[in-house]
Amino acid sequence: MKPLNRRHFLKSASASGAGLLLLPTGTLFGQNRPSNKLNVALIGVWGRGLAHYNTLRKENVVALCDVNELRFPDALKAFPGARTYTDWRQLFDKESKNIDAVVCCTPDHHHAHIAIWAMNRDKHVYMEKPIALTVEESRLVRAKYLEKRSKLATQAGTQRHALPNFNRVKEMVRDGAVGNLQGVFAWGNRQLPRPGYLPAEGSPPKSLHYDQWIGPSPYHPYNPGYFSGGPGANCLQWNMFWDFGTGQIGDMGAHTMDLAWNAIDAKYPTAVEAKGDAFNPDVTPVKLEAHFEHPANDWRGPIRVSWYQGKVFPTSPKKYIDLDGIGHGAMFKGNKGVLLSDFNSRMLIPDAKADLTDYKIRPREAQLPEVGDFQEEWINACKGDPTKTSCNFDYNGLMTEQMALGLVAYRAGKKLKYDGKTGLTDDAGANQFLGRKYRDGWAING
Repeated sequence: MKPLNRRHFLKSASASGAGLLLLPTGTLFGQNRPSNKLNVALIGVWGRGLAHYNTLRKENVVALCDVNELRFPDALKAFPGARTYTDWRQLFDKESKNIDAVVCCTPDHHHAHIAIWAMNRDKHVYMEKPIALTVEESRLVRAKYLEKRSKLATQAGTQRHALPNFNRVKEMVRDGAVGNLQGVFAWGNRQLPRPGYLPAEGSPPKSLHYDQWIGPSPYHPYNPGYFSGGPGANCLQWNMFWDFGTGQIGDMGAHTMDLAWNAIDAKYPTAVEAKGDAFNPDVTPVKLEAHFEHPANDWRGPIRVSWYQGKVFPTSPKKYIDLDGIGHGAMFKGNKGVLLSDFNSRMLIPDAKADLTDYKIRPREAQLPEVGDFQEEWINACKGDPTKTSCNFDYNGLMTEQMALGLVAYRAGKKLKYDGKTGLTDDAGANQFLGRKYRDGWAING
């Protein structure tokens, strides 16, 4: 099916004798079309892509893209009539005039490219996390969004952000439950050790466009192991490799640090240090701790923000509290106590000498409003006020930049000062890890 052409549409309608209501330019495919439905391209139809089907069925999915052609039959059952592509660059070339928005559920090493390509064409973007792999990519994605923020709605796929506990934790920290905030800690206990990239094994099936899957990253031989695992866990087969992902700091770290980030109102760190497993040129570390220094703002003093992964944890506030049992959590330490939280629950532990009589839990009518459905929040922003999303590329871009900087410090093996204005550290050797090289034909700013 060829894209609808306005001249062809008018000619056909006239020939059929149909009455015509001439619409202003841009309303046929834009936000104000009579149906008020978005024309959407879904890039990556399996894995996390499946989680978007129910929401996208309410819109017009006009284009599908996936490197595995075997995924198309089921996707076309959900979105009949959508045109299919195996290369997202071709999709942008051929469908740019026909789409309003892009939902991206590809492997992580494509994310920054697709985000920038889409925003360059004035398309709203929902991007599964992480939105970028490196400090440099995070800054490019965020800068492009800030350039377009008045007209483009963006959302990073940290859907746990919509859980009510995120705002309850934020309220408690801001309202003084722990007193003056001093330290913030987030952690994840997942361990996925790998010795290195998988060895060459056979040839890709004809239905799999493997070179397209490699995309902008350096080429690695095909191995079916990269494609094993179910739709909710396939990322665990490849995201620990440097050329394909950022390991746990960008995977579950994107969710768990978000629990902390939502509360602390931070921007650029001024210094970072990290340590973990011995460096492996193929694989991101399993065990890692990274510490970021953030300056004071108008409601709190300077704080230290820390990330732990791979069964490495901060010191528990009480001997009887097992942080490993929490699994993925956050902790806020102040001069009057400690707030412990996971995604759904929280516990306040006052200091024995602290006086918390002035702390009052907010009444229900004063609580921050619920986010509601995270995907629909983005859809509504696309159709209305584009600034009304909880995890836009400004908010999430700063957090992603911080986490990527932690890996830079780990690779440098030393404490680094960081200049948020320039995006550079004080060490030339460390600065080589701020970005990554791309294969020919894969420009990030396309």
